[in-house]
Amino acid sequence: MIKVGTLAKIRRLYFRDKLSIKEICRQTGLSRNTVRTWLRDSDMVEPKYPPRRVVTKVDDYADTLRTWLKADSGRNKRERRTKGQMWLALCALGYTGSYGRVCAFARDWKTSEGLAAAKGAFIPLKFAHGEAFQFDWSTEYTFIGGLRRRVELAHTKLCASRAFWLVAYPGQGHEMLFDAHARAFAAFGGVPQRGIYDNMKTAVDQVLAGKKRKINTRFEAMSGHYLFEPEFCNVASGWEKGIVEKNVRDRRTSIWHHAKDRRWASWDELNVWLAEQCTLAWSELNHPDYPALKVADILQDEQSRLMPVPKPFDGYVELMARVTSTALIHLERNRYSVPTEHANCAVSVRMYHDRITIVADGTKVATHSRSFERSQTFYDWQHYISLVERKPGGLRNGAPFAGMPDVLKQLQGILLRRPGGDAVMAQVLAAVPIHGLDDVLVSVGLALEAGKPSGEHVLNVLARLKSSTAPANLGAALAAELKQGWPLQLREEPLANVDRYDELRSPMPATPTSEVNP
Repeated sequence: MIKVGTLAKIRRLYFRDKLSIKEICRQTGLSRNTVRTWLRDSDMVEPKYPPRRVVTKVDDYADTLRTWLKADSGRNKRERRTKGQMWLALCALGYTGSYGRVCAFARDWKTSEGLAAAKGAFIPLKFAHGEAFQFDWSTEYTFIGGLRRRVELAHTKLCASRAFWLVAYPGQGHEMLFDAHARAFAAFGGVPQRGIYDNMKTAVDQVLAGKKRKINTRFEAMSGHYLFEPEFCNVASGWEKGIVEKNVRDRRTSIWHHAKDRRWASWDELNVWLAEQCTLAWSELNHPDYPALKVADILQDEQSRLMPVPKPFDGYVELMARVTSTALIHLERNRYSVPTEHANCAVSVRMYHDRITIVADGTKVATHSRSFERSQTFYDWQHYISLVERKPGGLRNGAPFAGMPDVLKQLQGILLRRPGGDAVMAQVLAAVPIHGLDDVLVSVGLALEAGKPSGEHVLNVLARLKSSTAPANLGAALAAELKQGWPLQLREEPLANVDRYDELRSPMPATPTSEVNP
């Protein structure tokens, strides 16, 4: 390939210096045919050559890569594979090239397809220790409880140390938002001075002119509890909280990539795993501003600048509900039981991220684990005890009593085969609010071991357990043995006192005779 400078030199030697082609060939080292070819052109033009064909190791897998890239271009961002994942997949197919070559191929493909995103310019930000944190949500998917579920992942990240915390929830409600803050602050060991958010509906009721916002009352109460100042980005200006935005992208490829295809038994199991992964990542990731230090090292310095963590904010959402005649309330297309004393009354329902609490007249009357399924009914059989005393026939097919302990079900099966057994069983259940469930279960277990249980037998055993002469922990000890299937054993062997017999054989002391009046 001849250069433009060499071509110019040939023309000067021939046309200006009048040298022969032989002499030009001697000085330039070119062949006569090459010199003659370039001298035939009357004008000085830049030589054109066919594009160079570069052969790389990725060429054999070009069609596979194009198929993957085209498929990912039609998927949601969270479902796309990273270049690192594609490189690992190619290596499994036999590819021996570098990761950089795969990235270069992907960039060229995006440019040729017109999919390359326009790049903007931004101002880098720097935060002091303990100054601020950023919060955001991301939507992911994984398998929980045997079903593929939508997961709302809460991202909280300290701006200075870059420590982050992830918590998974079924939704983005207030109760989830408050719990995510409580968990993150506890993990960080302190609370920063400011919190940076976008204009999410759980925090901002109305966007006003400029930076003015009408902040949600419950959100403002939470920020006042933890003493940090909330700050909101401009509308559609995600780069103003770019630290947590980048965290969403990075954690999706580093942590959630391993979580999305696994099967989780419950939300708690998933969150325990996420907490372990976050803590592990702190000790493995280098800080972007101090590459020689890990995120955990900078977090240790930042913790001294954080405000102390108070007790968790009581982050519930309160609603009013009316109890039905069957002692149920309707909430989020599910039904939860309430003590029958509050039937047909209005109660307050406090929703937490994992439970609901029912309050009547300022007193907590019921608590249930919160369900995010639909058309489910959750009973607490003890809520119906007072009603079944008046209506014992409801024991035979009562839906709430299907959740009684197995010991009580076994006793119920025996008593209901006898005349009036339902009333007797109601008497036994009536002892639960008075004496406690554990003691009643122990008494029923002892009565069943006797072979012919009856209501009187159970109540008699219960009375002896609750007598003042019985040890305070006797019921709990017997209950533990019954649960584990141990045979009852005598704890204190009776001692034979033969001295009492000798005392009876000893002569009685003489009784002084009274004087008889003459």
